[in-house]
Amino acid sequence: MYQFDIAAGSKADLYRDLTSALDALTADEPDAIANMANAAALLWQYLPDLNWAGFYRMVAGELVLGPFQGKPACIRIPLGKGVCGAAAATRATQLVADVHAFPGHIACDAASASELVVPIVAADGRLIGVLDLDSPFAGRFDAADAAGCEALVALIANRIA
Repeated sequence: MYQFDIAAGSKADLYRDLTSALDALTADEPDAIANMANAAALLWQYLPDLNWAGFYRMVAGELVLGPFQGKPACIRIPLGKGVCGAAAATRATQLVADVHAFPGHIACDAASASELVVPIVAADGRLIGVLDLDSPFAGRFDAADAAGCEALVALIANRIA
């Protein structure tokens, strides 16, 4: 359906293309789970060096596993616990070069070495959940990845609210 040459351009170009593809995939779909599933699949397919890509949804005061690509994952994460819980509690993107050095890291997959988690906030200010990306390589994510994922989350937030 979509074809990106990730070696041909910059990360900014890749994330612009991913945002455009995600917009097309989710523009007319009202179902939040379907939109999260397609977003996770798109990121999994086109972002290199990932071992997990997906969502945790805010349900009754905790993060609950949503659509994802990768190995089975932790089902529930309390706010403030691990990288995902920290992103949800602070509503700030967490860019972690070495998850083993992150206090309270939750090791759902022992192969994960770095992580990028972006909180998802609806237009009404309600926390919807988080987008979580893991890599088996330390230092995999940088500011360009954070900015690109924040743009993806801004696009999809109200389509999964």
